Amino acid sequence: MRGSGSPLPYGEALRAGLGEPRRPRRLESSPRSRVWRIGLEGRTAVLKQLVAGPGAEERYGREVAALSIASRAASPVVPALLGTDPEERVLVLEHVEDRRPAADWIVGYAAALARLHTTARPGDAGDLPAWQGPSGADVTSFLALADILGAPAPPEVTDELTALVHRLSRTPVNALLHGDPCPGNDLHTGDGVRFIDFEQASLGNGLMELAYLRIGFPTCWCVTSAAEPLLERATGAYRAAWRTATGTDLDETGLIDACAGWLIRGDALVQRAHRGAVDHLARIPEQDWKWGTTTARGRLVHRLRVVAELTVGHPELGALSTLATDLGHRMLARWPRLERVPAKRP
Repeated sequence: MRGSGSPLPYGEALRAGLGEPRRPRRLESSPRSRVWRIGLEGRTAVLKQLVAGPGAEERYGREVAALSIASRAASPVVPALLGTDPEERVLVLEHVEDRRPAADWIVGYAAALARLHTTARPGDAGDLPAWQGPSGADVTSFLALADILGAPAPPEVTDELTALVHRLSRTPVNALLHGDPCPGNDLHTGDGVRFIDFEQASLGNGLMELAYLRIGFPTCWCVTSAAEPLLERATGAYRAAWRTATGTDLDETGLIDACAGWLIRGDALVQRAHRGAVDHLARIPEQDWKWGTTTARGRLVHRLRVVAELTVGHPELGALSTLATDLGHRMLARWPRLERVPAKRP
């Protein structure tokens, strides 16, 4: 059977379990996958196949494991997983009707994100890898950039950033992390937000993804900067959903660390396919490149502004606040046409 000129990878095991597919229609997707909408008996489904290539088996395994873990949520936060074909790296998922997000979309998004995070259990440790934070190489690159742009680092900042990397490496591994919880990977339905595309899922501290709202969606094409009242509402929604799901109050002591960690990661300036290849912070003085809603320099200036404000007077990151403020000012003086990241989602 063919849909839009491509063979539909729907084998006998799926036919036996789910029935004959009808009216396959190829949908837009990333280069790493092929996606179809199909009809099944009494319902519509989505068939996703991960394209063969380096890391495809691992990404498939992560997605299946994450969807299985997330299915524990009391109210759905992911489409139901209807069937799999590991040999072909195929998943068949419930089709979910997506609506245009509301102006205050990050409030419902944050609540759903908390519900997603709380589905992990201690026994899941072998099913997904642990989240990986910034490294000493990120510290070195960030400080080198500051030096090149003429922002002198306070003497304490190297020790602060080294300690930050150490703290982030020891954060609790108690949450299911989406890995790429970007606008576009969230479906806004009549009964709440559901997340898709879990190829980068891991286990870690949920604050690393709650930080996306403030630091500007660091792994995503769509960077936004919400007003403080809206950020407070979203954070409150996350807290409330966490409390409902776990019966405990959220420990927010690591949220500032999470934001600072995203600031110093050069790989958070480029798309996934370009990560791990070169020092992207080292490119900033000579190059700027557009990705999604802003440029690399625009992303970095936004993150500097956020971290500078969050760390004023911070007992462990006060010197970073000074450096982030200075570096941000120097970037804006050097490139005065840099625009603020958008406040609204496209």
